[in-house]
Amino acid sequence: MIGAGPGGLAVARELRQRGVRAVVLEKSDRVGASWRGHYDRLRLHTTRRLSALPGLPMPRRFGRWVSRDNVVRYLEKYAEHHRLEIVTGVEVHRVERTADGTGWLLRASGGRELTGSAVVVATGFNHTPRLPDWPGRTEYAGELLHAARYRDAAPYRGRDVLVVGVGNTGAEIAVDLAEGGAARVRLAVRTPPHILRRSTLGWPAQYTGVLVRRLPVRLVDRLAGPVGRLSTPDLSAHGLPRPDTGLYSRVKQGAIPVQDAGLVDAVRTGRVDVVSAVEAFEGAAVVLADGSRITPDAVIAATGYVRALEGLVGHLGVLDGRGRPVVHGGRTSPRAPGLYFTGFTNPISGMLRELAIDAGRIAKAVEKSAGTAAAKAAETSAGAPAAKTVVKPVVKPAAKAVVKPVVKPTVKKPK
Repeated sequence: MIGAGPGGLAVARELRQRGVRAVVLEKSDRVGASWRGHYDRLRLHTTRRLSALPGLPMPRRFGRWVSRDNVVRYLEKYAEHHRLEIVTGVEVHRVERTADGTGWLLRASGGRELTGSAVVVATGFNHTPRLPDWPGRTEYAGELLHAARYRDAAPYRGRDVLVVGVGNTGAEIAVDLAEGGAARVRLAVRTPPHILRRSTLGWPAQYTGVLVRRLPVRLVDRLAGPVGRLSTPDLSAHGLPRPDTGLYSRVKQGAIPVQDAGLVDAVRTGRVDVVSAVEAFEGAAVVLADGSRITPDAVIAATGYVRALEGLVGHLGVLDGRGRPVVHGGRTSPRAPGLYFTGFTNPISGMLRELAIDAGRIAKAVEKSAGTAAAKAAETSAGAPAAKTVVKPVVKPAAKAVVKPVVKPTVKKPK
Protein backbone atom coordinates (compact mmCIF):
# COMPACT_ATOMS: atom_id res chain seq x y z
CA MET A 1 0.00 0.00 0.00
CA ILE A 2 1.26 3.46 -0.87
CA GLY A 3 -0.27 5.89 1.62
CA ALA A 4 -1.33 5.50 5.26
CA GLY A 5 -4.60 7.37 4.99
CA PRO A 6 -7.99 5.68 5.47
CA GLY A 7 -7.82 3.94 2.07
CA GLY A 8 -4.43 2.34 2.58
CA LEU A 9 -5.17 1.34 6.18
CA ALA A 10 -8.49 -0.25 5.26
CA VAL A 11 -6.96 -2.37 2.49
CA ALA A 12 -4.11 -3.43 4.78
CA ARG A 13 -6.59 -4.62 7.38
CA GLU A 14 -8.66 -6.56 4.86
CA LEU A 15 -5.56 -8.26 3.46
CA ARG A 16 -4.34 -9.14 6.93
CA GLN A 17 -7.73 -10.71 7.69
CA ARG A 18 -7.22 -12.95 4.66
CA GLY A 19 -3.73 -14.04 5.70
CA VAL A 20 -1.89 -11.90 3.17
CA ARG A 21 0.99 -9.80 4.46
CA ALA A 22 0.45 -6.12 3.75
CA VAL A 23 3.02 -3.37 4.22
CA VAL A 24 1.89 0.26 4.20
CA LEU A 25 4.42 2.85 3.01
CA GLU A 26 3.89 6.42 4.22
CA LYS A 27 6.02 9.42 3.28
CA SER A 28 5.23 11.37 6.46
CA ASP A 29 6.01 10.32 10.02
CA ARG A 30 2.42 9.47 11.02
CA VAL A 31 -0.79 7.96 9.70
CA GLY A 32 -3.52 10.25 8.37
CA ALA A 33 -1.14 13.03 7.39
CA SER A 34 -3.55 14.81 5.04
CA TRP A 35 -6.31 14.83 7.67
CA ARG A 36 -4.01 16.48 10.17
CA GLY A 37 -3.46 19.35 7.76
CA HIS A 38 -7.12 20.32 7.26
CA TYR A 39 -8.65 23.43 8.79
CA ASP A 40 -9.74 23.27 12.43
CA ARG A 41 -13.46 23.68 11.79
CA LEU A 42 -13.71 20.62 9.55
CA ARG A 43 -16.29 17.95 10.34
CA LEU A 44 -17.29 15.01 8.22
CA HIS A 45 -20.42 15.54 6.13
CA THR A 46 -21.02 11.81 6.32
CA THR A 47 -22.38 10.12 9.41
CA ARG A 48 -20.18 8.44 11.97
CA ARG A 49 -21.76 5.06 11.30
CA LEU A 50 -21.21 5.20 7.53
CA SER A 51 -17.69 6.64 7.85
CA ALA A 52 -16.06 3.81 9.81
CA LEU A 53 -13.51 1.53 8.17
CA PRO A 54 -13.80 -2.29 8.20
CA GLY A 55 -13.36 -3.95 11.55
CA LEU A 56 -13.62 -0.98 13.92
CA PRO A 57 -16.67 1.26 14.51
CA MET A 58 -16.16 4.90 15.35
CA PRO A 59 -16.93 5.61 19.04
CA ARG A 60 -20.36 7.07 19.81
CA ARG A 61 -18.70 9.86 21.80
CA PHE A 62 -17.44 11.31 18.49
CA GLY A 63 -20.98 12.41 17.73
CA ARG A 64 -22.90 12.10 14.48
CA TRP A 65 -20.65 14.47 12.52
CA VAL A 66 -17.07 13.60 13.39
CA SER A 67 -14.48 16.35 13.83
CA ARG A 68 -11.11 16.44 12.10
CA ASP A 69 -9.23 15.70 15.31
CA ASN A 70 -11.40 12.69 16.05
CA VAL A 71 -10.88 11.35 12.52
CA VAL A 72 -7.14 11.47 13.19
CA ARG A 73 -7.57 9.73 16.55
CA TYR A 74 -9.65 7.06 14.87
CA LEU A 75 -7.02 6.38 12.19
CA GLU A 76 -4.30 6.09 14.85
CA LYS A 77 -6.43 3.67 16.85
CA TYR A 78 -7.31 1.73 13.70
CA ALA A 79 -3.65 1.07 12.87
CA GLU A 80 -2.94 0.03 16.47
CA HIS A 81 -6.08 -2.10 16.86
CA HIS A 82 -5.41 -4.14 13.72
CA ARG A 83 -1.63 -4.26 14.32
CA LEU A 84 -0.92 -3.00 10.83
CA GLU A 85 2.61 -3.02 9.45
CA ILE A 86 3.35 0.60 8.61
CA VAL A 87 6.69 1.98 7.46
CA THR A 88 6.92 5.76 7.72
CA GLY A 89 9.35 8.17 6.11
CA VAL A 90 9.28 6.39 2.75
CA GLU A 91 8.04 8.29 -0.30
CA VAL A 92 7.45 6.21 -3.42
CA HIS A 93 8.32 8.15 -6.58
CA ARG A 94 7.69 5.61 -9.32
CA VAL A 95 6.03 2.21 -9.78
CA GLU A 96 7.42 -0.10 -12.47
CA ARG A 97 7.09 -3.69 -13.56
CA THR A 98 9.82 -6.03 -12.33
CA ALA A 99 12.24 -7.33 -14.95
CA ASP A 100 10.55 -10.74 -15.11
CA GLY A 101 7.08 -9.15 -15.35
CA THR A 102 5.69 -11.05 -12.37
CA GLY A 103 5.54 -8.23 -9.84
CA TRP A 104 6.15 -4.57 -9.13
CA LEU A 105 9.24 -2.51 -8.37
CA LEU A 106 8.79 0.62 -6.28
CA ARG A 107 11.46 3.29 -6.49
CA ALA A 108 11.39 5.27 -3.27
CA SER A 109 13.17 8.04 -1.41
CA GLY A 110 16.80 7.54 -0.46
CA GLY A 111 17.41 5.36 -3.50
CA ARG A 112 15.38 2.51 -2.05
CA GLU A 113 13.95 -0.17 -4.30
CA LEU A 114 11.12 -2.31 -2.96
CA THR A 115 9.19 -5.12 -4.61
CA GLY A 116 5.73 -6.59 -4.25
CA SER A 117 3.42 -8.97 -6.07
CA ALA A 118 0.63 -6.37 -5.91
CA VAL A 119 0.55 -2.63 -5.27
CA VAL A 120 -2.33 -0.51 -3.97
CA VAL A 121 -2.07 3.22 -4.64
CA ALA A 122 -3.88 5.15 -1.89
CA THR A 123 -2.16 8.53 -1.96
CA GLY A 124 -5.40 10.47 -1.64
CA PHE A 125 -7.93 12.50 -3.59
CA ASN A 126 -6.71 15.80 -2.12
CA HIS A 127 -3.02 15.28 -2.76
CA THR A 128 -1.53 18.46 -4.23
CA PRO A 129 -3.16 21.93 -3.92
CA ARG A 130 -4.19 23.46 -7.25
CA LEU A 131 -3.73 27.21 -7.56
CA PRO A 132 -4.95 28.67 -10.88
CA ASP A 133 -2.42 30.58 -12.94
CA TRP A 134 -4.34 33.86 -12.85
CA PRO A 135 -2.77 36.73 -14.79
CA GLY A 136 -0.84 38.96 -12.39
CA ARG A 137 -0.96 36.41 -9.59
CA THR A 138 2.75 36.50 -8.80
CA GLU A 139 2.73 40.32 -8.57
CA TYR A 140 -0.31 40.51 -6.28
CA ALA A 141 0.44 42.91 -3.43
CA GLY A 142 -1.93 41.31 -0.93
CA GLU A 143 -1.80 37.96 0.84
CA LEU A 144 -2.65 34.96 -1.33
CA LEU A 145 -2.79 31.40 -0.06
CA HIS A 146 -4.40 28.10 -0.95
CA ALA A 147 -7.08 26.77 1.39
CA ALA A 148 -4.72 23.92 2.27
CA ARG A 149 -2.78 26.43 4.39
CA TYR A 150 -5.83 27.83 6.18
CA ARG A 151 -6.33 26.71 9.79
CA ASP A 152 -8.66 29.16 11.53
CA ALA A 153 -9.99 32.71 11.42
CA ALA A 154 -7.68 34.19 14.06
CA PRO A 155 -5.12 35.74 11.63
CA TYR A 156 -7.95 37.42 9.69
CA ARG A 157 -9.83 39.21 12.45
CA GLY A 158 -10.66 42.74 11.36
CA ARG A 159 -9.46 42.09 7.80
CA ASP A 160 -11.17 42.07 4.40
CA VAL A 161 -10.96 38.54 2.97
CA LEU A 162 -11.94 37.08 -0.39
CA VAL A 163 -12.55 33.33 -0.57
CA VAL A 164 -12.36 31.91 -4.09
CA GLY A 165 -14.41 28.79 -4.80
CA VAL A 166 -17.72 27.58 -3.44
CA GLY A 167 -17.16 23.90 -2.86
CA ASN A 168 -17.55 22.53 0.65
CA THR A 169 -14.12 23.82 1.68
CA GLY A 170 -14.66 27.35 0.37
CA ALA A 171 -18.15 27.56 1.86
CA GLU A 172 -16.99 26.44 5.31
CA ILE A 173 -13.96 28.72 5.35
CA ALA A 174 -16.15 31.70 4.40
CA VAL A 175 -18.51 30.93 7.29
CA ASP A 176 -15.58 30.37 9.66
CA LEU A 177 -14.15 33.78 8.76
CA ALA A 178 -17.51 35.51 9.19
CA GLU A 179 -18.03 33.92 12.59
CA GLY A 180 -14.39 34.46 13.57
CA GLY A 181 -14.32 38.24 13.31
CA ALA A 182 -13.22 39.09 9.76
CA ALA A 183 -14.27 42.65 8.89
CA ARG A 184 -15.65 41.57 5.53
CA VAL A 185 -15.96 38.23 3.79
CA ARG A 186 -16.60 37.84 0.08
CA LEU A 187 -17.07 34.56 -1.75
CA ALA A 188 -16.12 34.45 -5.45
CA VAL A 189 -18.36 32.06 -7.40
CA ARG A 190 -18.02 31.00 -11.02
CA THR A 191 -20.63 28.23 -11.16
CA PRO A 192 -23.43 28.20 -8.57
CA PRO A 193 -23.42 24.93 -6.60
CA HIS A 194 -26.21 22.69 -5.45
CA ILE A 195 -26.68 23.31 -1.72
CA LEU A 196 -28.18 20.65 0.52
CA ARG A 197 -29.02 20.55 4.19
CA ARG A 198 -26.65 18.11 5.88
CA SER A 199 -29.68 16.64 7.61
CA THR A 200 -33.40 17.22 7.15
CA LEU A 201 -35.76 16.14 9.95
CA GLY A 202 -33.02 13.84 11.21
CA TRP A 203 -32.47 12.21 7.80
CA PRO A 204 -28.85 12.74 6.62
CA ALA A 205 -28.32 13.74 3.00
CA GLN A 206 -25.78 10.92 2.77
CA TYR A 207 -28.52 8.31 3.24
CA THR A 208 -30.29 9.68 0.18
CA GLY A 209 -27.01 9.60 -1.72
CA VAL A 210 -26.58 5.91 -0.90
CA LEU A 211 -30.13 5.12 -2.04
CA VAL A 212 -29.96 6.94 -5.38
CA ARG A 213 -26.36 6.27 -6.39
CA ARG A 214 -27.25 3.42 -8.77
CA LEU A 215 -30.27 5.15 -10.28
CA PRO A 216 -30.19 6.80 -13.76
CA VAL A 217 -28.65 10.27 -13.70
CA ARG A 218 -31.65 11.96 -15.32
CA LEU A 219 -34.05 10.43 -12.83
CA VAL A 220 -32.01 11.60 -9.85
CA ASP A 221 -31.74 15.08 -11.38
CA ARG A 222 -35.53 15.26 -11.69
CA LEU A 223 -36.07 14.03 -8.13
CA ALA A 224 -33.41 16.31 -6.63
CA GLY A 225 -34.87 19.50 -8.08
CA PRO A 226 -38.02 19.69 -5.93
CA VAL A 227 -36.15 18.41 -2.86
CA GLY A 228 -33.57 21.16 -3.19
CA ARG A 229 -36.22 23.85 -3.58
CA LEU A 230 -38.01 22.63 -0.46
CA SER A 231 -34.93 22.21 1.74
CA THR A 232 -32.93 25.36 0.90
CA PRO A 233 -34.14 28.88 0.12
CA ASP A 234 -33.54 30.66 -3.18
CA LEU A 235 -30.46 32.85 -2.83
CA SER A 236 -30.69 34.44 -6.30
CA ALA A 237 -31.24 37.90 -4.81
CA HIS A 238 -27.95 37.49 -2.99
CA GLY A 239 -25.96 36.51 -6.07
CA LEU A 240 -26.26 32.75 -5.68
CA PRO A 241 -28.96 31.43 -8.07
CA ARG A 242 -29.97 27.81 -8.34
CA PRO A 243 -27.83 25.81 -10.81
CA ASP A 244 -29.06 25.10 -14.32
CA THR A 245 -27.46 21.64 -14.38
CA GLY A 246 -29.04 18.76 -12.45
CA LEU A 247 -27.54 17.69 -9.14
CA TYR A 248 -26.44 14.21 -10.17
CA SER A 249 -25.19 15.45 -13.54
CA ARG A 250 -22.92 17.82 -11.64
CA VAL A 251 -21.75 14.97 -9.40
CA LYS A 252 -20.77 12.96 -12.46
CA GLN A 253 -18.77 15.98 -13.63
CA GLY A 254 -16.90 15.96 -10.31
CA ALA A 255 -18.85 18.60 -8.35
CA ILE A 256 -20.24 17.26 -5.08
CA PRO A 257 -23.15 19.29 -3.60
CA VAL A 258 -22.30 21.78 -0.87
CA GLN A 259 -23.49 20.58 2.52
CA ASP A 260 -24.86 23.62 4.30
CA ALA A 261 -22.88 24.22 7.47
CA GLY A 262 -23.99 27.84 7.90
CA LEU A 263 -23.48 29.25 4.41
CA VAL A 264 -27.17 29.83 3.64
CA ASP A 265 -27.73 31.93 6.77
CA ALA A 266 -24.43 33.78 6.32
CA VAL A 267 -25.36 34.78 2.76
CA ARG A 268 -28.95 35.74 3.65
CA THR A 269 -27.82 37.93 6.55
CA GLY A 270 -25.06 39.60 4.54
CA ARG A 271 -22.17 38.26 6.62
CA VAL A 272 -20.85 36.64 3.42
CA ASP A 273 -21.13 38.59 0.16
CA VAL A 274 -21.22 36.62 -3.09
CA VAL A 275 -19.21 38.14 -5.97
CA SER A 276 -18.21 37.10 -9.48
CA ALA A 277 -15.36 34.74 -10.27
CA VAL A 278 -11.74 35.92 -10.17
CA GLU A 279 -10.24 36.71 -13.58
CA ALA A 280 -6.91 38.35 -12.75
CA PHE A 281 -4.80 40.33 -10.30
CA GLU A 282 -3.57 43.88 -10.85
CA GLY A 283 -1.24 45.15 -8.16
CA ALA A 284 -3.31 45.20 -4.97
CA ALA A 285 -6.59 44.70 -6.85
CA VAL A 286 -8.50 41.57 -7.80
CA VAL A 287 -10.29 41.75 -11.15
CA LEU A 288 -13.62 39.93 -11.22
CA ALA A 289 -15.46 38.39 -14.16
CA ASP A 290 -18.09 41.15 -14.18
CA GLY A 291 -15.34 43.75 -14.69
CA SER A 292 -15.32 45.10 -11.15
CA ARG A 293 -12.20 45.47 -9.03
CA ILE A 294 -11.89 44.83 -5.32
CA THR A 295 -8.96 45.23 -2.93
CA PRO A 296 -9.15 42.61 -0.18
CA ASP A 297 -6.39 42.25 2.37
CA ALA A 298 -6.16 38.51 1.75
CA VAL A 299 -7.31 35.99 -0.84
CA ILE A 300 -7.89 32.35 0.13
CA ALA A 301 -8.12 30.08 -2.90
CA ALA A 302 -10.37 27.08 -2.24
CA THR A 303 -9.67 25.89 -5.77
CA GLY A 304 -9.25 22.19 -5.19
CA TYR A 305 -6.50 19.64 -5.56
CA VAL A 306 -4.94 17.40 -8.18
CA ARG A 307 -4.18 13.71 -7.71
CA ALA A 308 -0.53 14.11 -8.89
CA LEU A 309 -0.27 10.51 -10.09
CA GLU A 310 1.51 11.20 -13.37
CA GLY A 311 5.04 10.76 -12.06
CA LEU A 312 4.09 7.71 -10.03
CA VAL A 313 2.12 5.64 -12.57
CA GLY A 314 1.49 7.87 -15.59
CA HIS A 315 3.90 5.88 -17.77
CA LEU A 316 1.82 2.72 -17.26
CA GLY A 317 -1.20 3.96 -19.23
CA VAL A 318 -3.59 3.70 -16.28
CA LEU A 319 -4.74 7.33 -16.05
CA ASP A 320 -7.44 9.19 -17.97
CA GLY A 321 -7.21 12.64 -19.49
CA ARG A 322 -7.79 14.29 -16.10
CA GLY A 323 -5.00 12.32 -14.44
CA ARG A 324 -7.33 9.99 -12.55
CA PRO A 325 -7.13 6.18 -12.53
CA VAL A 326 -9.23 4.48 -15.18
CA VAL A 327 -10.15 1.75 -12.68
CA HIS A 328 -10.63 1.55 -8.93
CA GLY A 329 -11.48 -0.99 -6.27
CA GLY A 330 -11.02 -4.65 -7.13
CA ARG A 331 -10.49 -4.08 -10.85
CA THR A 332 -7.12 -3.53 -12.50
CA SER A 333 -6.19 -2.26 -15.94
CA PRO A 334 -5.23 -4.92 -18.50
CA ARG A 335 -2.05 -2.89 -18.94
CA ALA A 336 -1.14 -3.22 -15.27
CA PRO A 337 -2.51 -6.36 -13.60
CA GLY A 338 -1.90 -6.32 -9.87
CA LEU A 339 -1.96 -2.52 -9.63
CA TYR A 340 -4.96 -1.25 -7.64
CA PHE A 341 -6.29 2.21 -6.80
CA THR A 342 -8.53 3.41 -4.00
CA GLY A 343 -9.73 6.84 -2.89
CA PHE A 344 -9.66 8.62 -6.23
CA THR A 345 -13.42 8.99 -6.65
CA ASN A 346 -15.72 11.36 -4.77
CA PRO A 347 -19.10 9.61 -4.78
CA ILE A 348 -22.38 11.09 -3.63
CA SER A 349 -22.70 8.25 -1.12
CA GLY A 350 -19.60 9.32 0.84
CA MET A 351 -15.91 8.73 0.21
CA LEU A 352 -15.10 6.90 3.45
CA ARG A 353 -17.99 4.50 2.91
CA GLU A 354 -16.75 3.72 -0.59
CA LEU A 355 -13.16 3.30 0.66
CA ALA A 356 -14.38 0.65 3.08
CA ILE A 357 -16.23 -1.19 0.31
CA ASP A 358 -13.27 -0.95 -2.09
CA ALA A 359 -10.92 -2.31 0.57
CA GLY A 360 -12.78 -5.62 0.70
CA ARG A 361 -12.91 -5.88 -3.07
CA ILE A 362 -9.20 -5.20 -3.46
CA ALA A 363 -8.25 -7.69 -0.75
CA LYS A 364 -10.44 -10.36 -2.33
CA ALA A 365 -8.85 -9.76 -5.74
CA VAL A 366 -5.31 -9.83 -4.33
CA GLU A 367 -6.00 -13.01 -2.37
CA LYS A 368 -7.43 -14.69 -5.45
CA SER A 369 -4.49 -13.63 -7.58
CA ALA A 370 -1.98 -14.80 -4.97
CA GLY A 371 -3.69 -18.15 -4.64
CA THR A 372 -3.75 -18.65 -8.41
CA ALA A 373 -0.07 -17.79 -8.74
CA ALA A 374 0.89 -20.14 -5.90
CA ALA A 375 -1.15 -22.98 -7.37
CA LYS A 376 0.52 -22.54 -10.74
CA ALA A 377 3.94 -22.56 -9.10
CA ALA A 378 3.10 -25.75 -7.24
CA GLU A 379 1.83 -27.36 -10.42
CA THR A 380 4.99 -26.46 -12.28
CA SER A 381 7.34 -27.71 -9.55
CA ALA A 382 5.45 -30.98 -9.16
CA GLY A 383 5.26 -31.60 -12.89
CA ALA A 384 1.58 -32.46 -12.57
CA PRO A 385 -1.67 -30.58 -11.96
CA ALA A 386 -2.34 -29.57 -8.36
CA ALA A 387 -5.84 -31.04 -8.28
CA LYS A 388 -7.47 -29.68 -5.15
CA THR A 389 -4.63 -28.04 -3.29
CA VAL A 390 -5.02 -24.34 -2.54
CA VAL A 391 -1.68 -22.76 -1.78
CA LYS A 392 -1.55 -19.46 0.10
CA PRO A 393 1.50 -17.26 0.57
CA VAL A 394 3.52 -17.61 3.74
CA VAL A 395 2.50 -14.91 6.17
CA LYS A 396 4.48 -13.32 8.95
CA PRO A 397 2.00 -11.32 11.04
CA ALA A 398 3.18 -7.95 12.32
CA ALA A 399 3.65 -8.05 16.08
CA LYS A 400 2.30 -4.55 16.57
CA ALA A 401 1.49 -1.35 14.74
CA VAL A 402 4.66 0.34 13.58
CA VAL A 403 4.57 4.10 14.07
CA LYS A 404 8.13 5.26 13.50
CA PRO A 405 10.17 2.22 12.50
CA VAL A 406 13.64 2.23 11.13
CA VAL A 407 13.17 1.75 7.39
CA LYS A 408 15.09 -1.07 5.77
CA PRO A 409 15.02 -1.49 2.00
CA THR A 410 13.44 -4.71 0.86
CA VAL A 411 15.84 -5.47 -1.99
CA LYS A 412 18.96 -3.39 -2.14
CA LYS A 413 20.59 -0.06 -1.40
CA PRO A 414 22.33 2.08 -4.01
CA LYS A 415 26.06 1.74 -4.00
